[in-house]
Amino acid sequence: MTHSAHTPAGSAASRTAPFGSDDAAWDLPGTLIGVSVGPGDPELLTLKAVRAIEQADVVVYHSKKGRPSAAAIPAKDLLGAGRQRGQHHVHLEYPVTTGSTDHPGGYAGALAEFYVDAERTIEQFLAEGKTVAVLALGDALLYSSYQHIHRMFEARCNCEVIPGISSIAGATAVVAKPLTEDDETLVVVSGTLEEAELRRRLTNADCAVVMKLGRTFNKVRCALEHAGMLDRAVLVTRVGMDGQSAQPVREVDASTVPYFSVVIVPSVLAQQDKIRASVPKRDVIDSAAETTGEVVVVGLGPGAQRWTTPEVQHELEQATDLVGYSTYINRVPQRPGQRRHLSDNKVEAERAAFALDMAKRGRRVAVVSSGDPGVFAMAAAVLETADDDLWREVPVRIIPGMTAAQAVASRAGAPLGHDFGMISLSNRLKPWEQIEKRIRALAGADMAFAVYNPASKERREHIERLKEIVSEYQGPNTPVIVARAVGSEQEKVTITTLKAFDPTVVDMRTMVIIGASTTRAYDGPQGPRVYTSRTYGLS
Repeated sequence: MTHSAHTPAGSAASRTAPFGSDDAAWDLPGTLIGVSVGPGDPELLTLKAVRAIEQADVVVYHSKKGRPSAAAIPAKDLLGAGRQRGQHHVHLEYPVTTGSTDHPGGYAGALAEFYVDAERTIEQFLAEGKTVAVLALGDALLYSSYQHIHRMFEARCNCEVIPGISSIAGATAVVAKPLTEDDETLVVVSGTLEEAELRRRLTNADCAVVMKLGRTFNKVRCALEHAGMLDRAVLVTRVGMDGQSAQPVREVDASTVPYFSVVIVPSVLAQQDKIRASVPKRDVIDSAAETTGEVVVVGLGPGAQRWTTPEVQHELEQATDLVGYSTYINRVPQRPGQRRHLSDNKVEAERAAFALDMAKRGRRVAVVSSGDPGVFAMAAAVLETADDDLWREVPVRIIPGMTAAQAVASRAGAPLGHDFGMISLSNRLKPWEQIEKRIRALAGADMAFAVYNPASKERREHIERLKEIVSEYQGPNTPVIVARAVGSEQEKVTITTLKAFDPTVVDMRTMVIIGASTTRAYDGPQGPRVYTSRTYGLS
């Protein structure tokens, strides 16, 4: 701790007991004032803060050991003038987690000792009846070192707090977007939380502020992505200080993020209002003509969140409504003001009509599929339903995703590396006779092929019949990949042969890839690897 001149200046503030405090129990005649100095710009000091600094007998400020105090910088002109008047200044230097310490109690012991020494120093001035102003960057009661000092003395003397412009308010002003609107929920969290806890808290909020960054930035970015907030998130550094900047979190180099940084995830409702305002109107049919929205059909990928593309994540964020099978909708983080319409997996046409009707009334609707929406999913259902005079005016866009065949093939190697086919064994929308005809066509053409919807609890005979049919065309050693729940924690991939393939292990979460005569398997360092040669008997 460093001290400067000792002559008192100014007068003590009026003695008013703070909320919850009993002035009869005070044992110190002085006054402690927590002075919020704002985020760093001297012009953001409040008039009340300026007056408190000017009138204080003692001014206290903190910093890392060997560093100037960030809280003192916005008040440097006031402090210079005060020093000339004989105002007493105390510089408290605290230990930091990134530094080293020879304290026997480690960092925790060094920090505890720091606060004991700080309490003794400030107590001395308060016992003399002095007015002590403790400077706090941002707001004194928001992630501030002053909070600890306030707790030390709130029951012992007159304690006042002068509010200030927090880094949250300053950073939001830099972003220049509403932080939260209407019934949106806002969470303010520290980046020092464990990543799992960050994910939980961000997922349960609509808008967010993340403080205490620097070394924590990478896990904060991962948590934001998990919560579906990454595309809205903006990093603001050195708010109100020299070098102030702002950029999308997705584009930030983590090695450049300073401690004095804030992540702002602003209101999604404001973005949706902007989107709705920019949607073109239909040709005027009558005076009641409404603004037309759109339907965007998206694919989440086969299971793992990392397989959901940034383009799909962006569309999900921008949607006013989500429509889809409940299992798929539940994979999408909840967002403020966004309506979720869950349904059974067997009502594709009804789901499509519902989405188109909402879009016709001005909503921006995301129809959610697993995998790729154009592969045995909702894209065809939406377009088929839209091919009607009632819906043709409604714009429909399809956003691609990774399909399960790609994910499963990658786990085994490259079984679909040459000509290949894809087929669904579900006979809910087509007769089994047609499916069997196509299985024979694929097997007879000697192509590897991926099998979607191979079985369900009620439908067991189809996968058994598949094995029988393929065995008529391919040899018993033809490679077969059986993959269940790819991309999830329950993932299991088995590479076997057509002869050894057991249809009883297959369910709706399973995909089967049947090889061709040119498909080979070999033992690699990480297990069996499968590929289908790109050459075909050519010399």
